[in-house]
Amino acid sequence: MSEPKSSVRSRSAPRQALEAVMADKAGNPLRRALWLDAMDRQLRPHLPPALANRCRLANVDGEHLVFLVESPVWHAKVRLAENQLLDAARSIGLKATRVTVKTATAPPHSPVRNDQRSSAVSDATHKGLRDALAALEDVKPSRS
Repeated sequence: MSEPKSSVRSRSAPRQALEAVMADKAGNPLRRALWLDAMDRQLRPHLPPALANRCRLANVDGEHLVFLVESPVWHAKVRLAENQLLDAARSIGLKATRVTVKTATAPPHSPVRNDQRSSAVSDATHKGLRDALAALEDVKPSRS
């Protein structure tokens, strides 16, 4: 009887796929998205504290910055802070002269990284699942 193949993929497989995509012209949108995310993370500490968690840099088109906010109230506040936003953008090397603000239906915050997620499953639940798995492993399948 042969050994069952493992369903666990090599940890390097996703990395190799990402590198393959990034090496091709098809990776341009991905490179652009990563660059915009990096610019947003650099810009955020320079923003007024009230706005730092309420807006997100969505695009840079030459000297034109586009920010996303979650409500009309924050739209107005970002518009009022336009000069501060332009100064902050220039401080990280962007040649910004104009700001556009757009209201999005989803929050403009970055996705939560794995290390930032709270544990949704309690330790007791984990223990119960481990015990159930152990009990299933103890049961030998019967042959008909």
